[in-house]
Amino acid sequence: MNAKNLNKKISRLVERIEKDTRKLAKLRLKLTSAEAKKKSQKTKKAAAAADPGKPSKKKKRAKPRISAERRAELSAAMKARWAAKRSSATAGFGSGLTSSDPGISVGMPPL
Repeated sequence: MNAKNLNKKISRLVERIEKDTRKLAKLRLKLTSAEAKKKSQKTKKAAAAADPGKPSKKKKRAKPRISAERRAELSAAMKARWAAKRSSATAGFGSGLTSSDPGISVGMPPL
């Protein structure tokens, strides 16, 4: 091998090593920051456990406050909706099945 080729190989090797050292430094930095974050979370949890009087950060869902009149109104509307649904369901299936006329096939609407 001549000197020119050796110099190229050496320079490429040096570049690759520098690149790897930069990657290694970056990964080490990430590791230390992750460890520090984990440690801070542990201290926060320990502090929260030590102080039970402190309320949690989770908000409870507000229970809807409905007046008695509105509750009765909604109840009536729901019952009417369910009754309509029941009647439409029975009307679609029951009318064709109870036909006594032999000329009408079961489930088919009259012409």
